[in-house]
Parts: sequence; structure tokens; C-alpha cells
Amino acid sequence: MIEEKERVFSGARPTGRQHLGNYLGAIKNYVALQEDYESVYCIVDVHALTTVEATKDLKLNTREMALDWLAAGMDPRKSIIFVQSHVPEVMELHTLLSMVTPLGKLTALPTFKEKVRANPNNVNYGLVGYPVLMTADIVIYKATTVPVGIDQFPHIEFAREVVRSFNYRYDTAVLLEPQGKATQVPKVIGIDGKNKMSKSLNNHIELAATPEETEKRVMQMVTDPQRKRLSDPGDPDVCNVFTLHKIFSPKEEVAEINAACRKAEIGCVDCKRRFAKNLNEDLRPFRERRAELEAKPGYIRDVLADGAKRAQAIAAETMAEVRAAIGLYEI
Repeated sequence: MIEEKERVFSGARPTGRQHLGNYLGAIKNYVALQEDYESVYCIVDVHALTTVEATKDLKLNTREMALDWLAAGMDPRKSIIFVQSHVPEVMELHTLLSMVTPLGKLTALPTFKEKVRANPNNVNYGLVGYPVLMTADIVIYKATTVPVGIDQFPHIEFAREVVRSFNYRYDTAVLLEPQGKATQVPKVIGIDGKNKMSKSLNNHIELAATPEETEKRVMQMVTDPQRKRLSDPGDPDVCNVFTLHKIFSPKEEVAEINAACRKAEIGCVDCKRRFAKNLNEDLRPFRERRAELEAKPGYIRDVLADGAKRAQAIAAETMAEVRAAIGLYEI
């Protein structure tokens, strides 16, 4: 007897070519989860419309993101990989779930208040209803597990509340309450040494950058802010470059750099050069795979089309159950 895998869902806004923060915070985890779960991964382009007014780059960003995902090891043979807007049933479920979601609950969410502060001139209806659409994304695919960082657990609890409200109002158990799966998501600091790595802050290092571009960005990285001269002992514990060394460099070299930095036997420039070399070596297979995929005309389109077809088959079944539970007139 073959044991069925639990279904996991996760989505990400299309931000184009991915950077180290995206890889360490999400993509690496996506790749690992697909071995033990039935994985559904979605590029949530409709969610992006809540804060993006100019959409001229939306198609390109979606394609570039999908390309990076696949090059990093997300496998369409193991996972369903698709674009949110290609499965319109989720918009219908979003509308139906909004009927059981109090407006006050939405406007009280800390995430909504943060978005308002960040976009005071574009507080649209979609921004208010963002968590409801997020809930629809999860439950329409009957996902039981959602990988999130600890700080995102309130989002999952909100989704669970919406599901309970729906099931209670319509006296059904058709929608499943998702469970959050805690993931160790490192906070990847950008090259400025202060803020989280972000495209909007231009403090990121793209996975698909050339080795020369990568080295140039690494050489701009802020290291130990207290170290002024080569003769000053450094403190690797507060150095962002050393933090990334621990992820991308061999253990023996990490130990050597740790000791040498504290004794002022290695300078920050040399430390960054060695990190750039190791980072480029680590990313070499990804970049080779990405180039191979990019050379196949229509490959990304075919993967996303197949993913949408498979996702829509699940969504259609869920929506038939939802309409029946509500008592909507069927023809």
C-alpha cells in the first residue's frame, strides 16, 4: 500500500531574478520539501498587483523567477509549479471567503498596517483583502502544510480562522485548516551590512549574476564596522561576510578565517575575495543549469502551463464542493 504524501503549498510574489536572500529564505527549502511532500508552488502575480502600479515588467519577472526556481532544483516532475492568475478558481474562492471574513479583522492585522505605512497613497481593496486571497491560495489546493518562518505564523492562524468561519456558517468540513511548518529562515543581510537583502534597497546579490558581477558586489559588502585598519583584530561574529562564509565556504576555511581575522592575520579585502570565489563556485551548477533551461525556447511556458493544468484540476474539485456546501444553484 502506497502511503499518500501530505500536500504543502507556498507562494511568492514575482520579483524577477532571485538573490541570495530568496534562495536561503525560501527556494532552498522548497527544493528540500518536494522530496517528502506533494508540493504546490505558486508565483502569486495577482498578489503583486496590490502594491505594484506599473506592470510592464510583470511578465518578465514571472518568467525570470520561474527560471531561477527550476535552475535551483524545483522539479516539475515532483512539484506543481504555476502562476496564480492561470487558475481563476482561486479568485472565486477569494470572493466567497470574503463573505465570512469581518472587515475589522482585516484592518487590525499588523501586516495590513505595515503595508499602509509603506504605500499610503495606494491603499486599495486588494490590499485589505490580501490575507483572504492568501487563504484561498492555500485551501483551494487542500494543502495541509504551509512552510513559514516563526514571524509568519499569525498569517496561518488567520487562514485557519477563515476556514473555521466558512465551515461553521455552511455546516461543512469541506475546507481544511492548514498547519504552519516552522522553517529555519536565516535573515540574510544585504551588502550594506544593515538591512535585509532586498532588490528595492539595491543591496542584493543575484543568483544569476556573472562571476565578475558577483565579485564586484561582494567587494562592496560592509564587514566588521569597528575594524578600521588591517592591523586591527576583527570580530567575525558581527561581520556579515563571515556569516555568509559559514554557508558557502568549506568548514576548514571558515575555521581558518575565523582564527586569522581575530588575530589580524587576514584583512577584510582578502576575506571578501575568498568569499566571492567560494560563492561563485557554489553557484556554478545553478548558473550552468539556468543557461541550459534558458536556451530551450518555450520551456518555461510549457512547465507553467502544465503546472496550471494540474493545479486547476485540484481547484475545480474543491470549488464544486464549496458551491455545493454553500447551496449555490448549479446548472
